[in-house]
Amino acid sequence: MIDISFLKELDRFNIILKRRVLSRFHGERQSRALGHGLIFADYKDYVPGDDFRAIDWKIYSRTDKFFVKQFEEERNMTVHIIVDASGSMKYGRKISKFDYASMIGMGFAYMALRNNEKFNFSTFSDELNYLRARKGMNQLLNILGMLEKLKVEGKSELGKTLDEYKKYMHSKSFIVIISDFLYDLEDIKNVLARYTKHEVVAIQVLDPDERKLPMYGDMILEDSELHSKLRTFISNRLIKGYRDKIEYHIHAIKSTCEHLGYDFISITTDMPIFDTFYAAMRA
Repeated sequence: MIDISFLKELDRFNIILKRRVLSRFHGERQSRALGHGLIFADYKDYVPGDDFRAIDWKIYSRTDKFFVKQFEEERNMTVHIIVDASGSMKYGRKISKFDYASMIGMGFAYMALRNNEKFNFSTFSDELNYLRARKGMNQLLNILGMLEKLKVEGKSELGKTLDEYKKYMHSKSFIVIISDFLYDLEDIKNVLARYTKHEVVAIQVLDPDERKLPMYGDMILEDSELHSKLRTFISNRLIKGYRDKIEYHIHAIKSTCEHLGYDFISITTDMPIFDTFYAAMRA
């Protein structure tokens, strides 16, 4: 079950979210506008014909060169929330990874609305399920109903669906991708590299069992996406090998995100949801 009772507690993060996005998009160099609805974007060399009033005299005093401030029209940011709904996200002992990921997604949608920003909420597995950007708290209830009814199944087509999603982004955006990211590392790198013009937060959601593999002895393992089964003996050596590989996988995704300038956190579903948002805002 997707519990959204925590949403009101997120009000304290509204200002943090707004500041994060503005500082990333404008390099923490916001300035007074020359006109209504304009924000500082960048500098360029002064050439005859440029507005003399836009010269930055502080830079001139340091460099003896004329630089002109460039401004652009301020536009509302769109927050894009993309949640993995493939078969592997159905797993979970106390709460499924999908339900937990949906709670995170709902939290970001709530914060976007509280900041008067539009948001898109989408899920993906073998196909993309897209909702158009809107404003208004009623949209949250509509999304909750959709998520509660959604069948979490199928093999994820990470590259295809996220590549398809690009057509819905027409300007710089704040993108939150929530998934277990249990995909081939090269596929993950290739997909994430397509969004470098945007502010991206990648949130990996795992069940505690997937992190530690607290099992031993004869087991029948089932692939939740392909529904294939494998009988095996889980030894201490296998457990150690598995843990080493999952930690390597997580570290590799983190390194990729850092290289691209993205934020990445890996959490487990036993982590209090409020703590997850605190970690995401500090990433």
